[in-house]
Amino acid sequence: MSQNLAAGAVMPTAARGIALYTLATFLFAVMDAMIKWLAAGYPTMQIVFFRCVFGLLPVMVLILRAGGFRLIRSRRPWLQLLRGLIILCTTGLFFFAYSQMPLADAYAIAFAAPLFITALSVPMLGEKVGIRRWSAVVVGFVGVMIMLRPGTTDMSGFFSLGALAALGGTFFYALSATLIRLLSRTESNEAMTLYSTIVAAVGSAVFLPFDFRMPEGADWLLLIAIGLIGGVAMLIMTEAFRVAPVAVLAPFEYTAMLWAVLFGYWLWGDLPDAWIAAGSTIVVASGLYIVHRETRRRAEAKA
Repeated sequence: MSQNLAAGAVMPTAARGIALYTLATFLFAVMDAMIKWLAAGYPTMQIVFFRCVFGLLPVMVLILRAGGFRLIRSRRPWLQLLRGLIILCTTGLFFFAYSQMPLADAYAIAFAAPLFITALSVPMLGEKVGIRRWSAVVVGFVGVMIMLRPGTTDMSGFFSLGALAALGGTFFYALSATLIRLLSRTESNEAMTLYSTIVAAVGSAVFLPFDFRMPEGADWLLLIAIGLIGGVAMLIMTEAFRVAPVAVLAPFEYTAMLWAVLFGYWLWGDLPDAWIAAGSTIVVASGLYIVHRETRRRAEAKA
């Protein structure tokens, strides 16, 4: 009887987490579409600056709601600084990629993040990765190569600056995610979010004197909205992870591709080609398998 009651309590919690995570994914897609829209007329680092500065406002709400500034004390400030610089690289590369290629194509390449995270966990965290997960990584990178098409002679495949930027952004994102696992042993989520946002804001501000365009009309609102929407989406995603396990939420990350395709077609008439569709399918399948194996491995370790 008690087990049935416990199971009944878990289901609504998981459903709420899924709903929140899906909403956050949608908001991030809205933000990225706005970034791509503005990227045609504004420098990348200027957009990064607005994203970080106005994204700080929701982060401050998160900190105050969670217990105040006592949560942001850091025992590893230099590692926090390093992660902030990595976030700056991640954001800058992805924002540049959005200006160079269809949104859905950039998302498809970004789905390779779990592959990089698995590979980086060995040297950085000392984790052991079994043959099954290594096989999934190899298969996933085959999918990435299908999307990038090395050997093409035009600028649509591997030689595309946009594709290389998206791949670089994915690597730095995975590096940041791996550092989170390292920092979480001593640092709070609020501290990691605040410091990375501040460092990225300051880092992007360094570029403003050299490459800045004064926003015109409604572009001010869009630049401010990018930061606010991104910050709110982060708050919602944080709450989703609080109420539901990562393994439950991870598959719903791929709903981002649906929004990217819809926004891309609606705003720019873009549709993924057969190479992107085939490669992203392989990458998503590999990522889901890695999540499955990681979840099973942790469950066995606790047993």
